[in-house]
Amino acid sequence: MNTSLTVDVNCDLGESFGAYHLGNDEAILPFVTSANIACGFHAGDPSVMKKTVRLALANSVAIGAHPGFPDLVGFGRREMAATPEEVYDMVVYQIGALSAFVQAQGGQLHHVKPHGALYNMAAVNAGLAQAIAEAVYHVHPNSILYGLAGSELITAGQKLGLTVAQEVFADRTYQADGTLTSRKQPHALIIDQHEAVAQVLRMVQEGKVRSQQGTDVQIQADTICVHGDGAHALEFARILHQTLTQEGITLKAMDTV
Repeated sequence: MNTSLTVDVNCDLGESFGAYHLGNDEAILPFVTSANIACGFHAGDPSVMKKTVRLALANSVAIGAHPGFPDLVGFGRREMAATPEEVYDMVVYQIGALSAFVQAQGGQLHHVKPHGALYNMAAVNAGLAQAIAEAVYHVHPNSILYGLAGSELITAGQKLGLTVAQEVFADRTYQADGTLTSRKQPHALIIDQHEAVAQVLRMVQEGKVRSQQGTDVQIQADTICVHGDGAHALEFARILHQTLTQEGITLKAMDTV
């Protein structure tokens, strides 16, 4: 349970193509405390990476690399039969690309959060989780590894001595084992904003989330994911920011080592 009532709010950004097609990115940044920027594999390109880094720095938002599978058509949400060695190489490559843009603009890389299918596979596959954690450890050991709360990715990061952020989701439903409901299944997404905010408040204040099976799951909420590509993403980010602040919860990116 988050007893300090301080929480990070993160958002996946830079997931467009071309320097002037960034959707809600600029508008949503004032309502989040950290940004996960696509590194060109599942979305994004060099121009978008550069501009999104610039926007995040201008808004004093912590910057993270958001590596995914090389699957533009599937937006990185389709599983790939990649070996741990291949996953390690992909993540090293993408961290390097994003951190170069951050360094070029005078910033520091704050965290690494895998995207989509890579994230979900690493949550339950110890080999893939270790490969990702090792990539972070070897390339940028002072950065924070974001992973699904209670997952194999969190365990792998802790074993290597990385600072980890246990992540919860505002707009996703949960299974009894603490995993996210697959997007292929019905009711995977929470559409109602009030329901999503209520879920977040319970996770932060009580350390619990209600599963689709009707059971309570213990959960640690260090960082809350708000997806930036939804139809009402900006409105929801604003409402969540306002509600958490009114509840006396401090919104702040985690400190790095």
